[in-house]
Amino acid sequence: MDGAGRGAWQGTRVLVLAGPSGAGKSRLARRLHATYGWPLMQLDDFYREAGDPVLPMSPLGLPDWDDVRSWHLDAAVEALEQLCRTGRTDVPLYDISTSRITGHHLVTSDDHPVVVAEGIFAAHTISLLRERDLLAGAWCIRNRPWLTFGRRLVRDLAERRKSPLTLWRRGHVLRRAEPGIVAAQQALGAEPMTAAEAERRVSGLAGAPGAPTLDAGPR
Repeated sequence: MDGAGRGAWQGTRVLVLAGPSGAGKSRLARRLHATYGWPLMQLDDFYREAGDPVLPMSPLGLPDWDDVRSWHLDAAVEALEQLCRTGRTDVPLYDISTSRITGHHLVTSDDHPVVVAEGIFAAHTISLLRERDLLAGAWCIRNRPWLTFGRRLVRDLAERRKSPLTLWRRGHVLRRAEPGIVAAQQALGAEPMTAAEAERRVSGLAGAPGAPTLDAGPR
């Protein structure tokens, strides 16, 4: 669509939930879905598969899930745009433990004004969504690094994402890098806040109680 078409868009827009792994993005997204019915799209499902020649590898000999090159940005944005403009899109199901796509599922907007898109690389979608007039808001969910470390480790062990030693080592790398991760995502346009602060901000988005208009973010 041309610029005029995008400027006139009155349909569904995307609330981007970025932030470090384990900071509480998925938990917040599920609460928003339960409270407002807003559809969810887990952007981590757009990881590249094992064997992809572009997939970066870590010094441990495993896919480097923390490198944005391990992720299909264009495919994620295309799926979000299709969902906003047509009301439905097909999304892969990615299994981190095997680094493989194991299936697909249909996500529908059901005429909701907001779709929640969350993932560790979600901030990279912000400028592209804004260009398409599809951005409802962009938040970087943060927490205290040690708390994030503990929550991430418990989750990853429960899901058996990789070996315990690998998860322990990666967790400490991410803990030390967390301030830089938050700063980088802020530079991409995501406003840092805790999950509790984010929930208080939800009333500023269309469809939430007392919200007459949609905050599409700065232009």
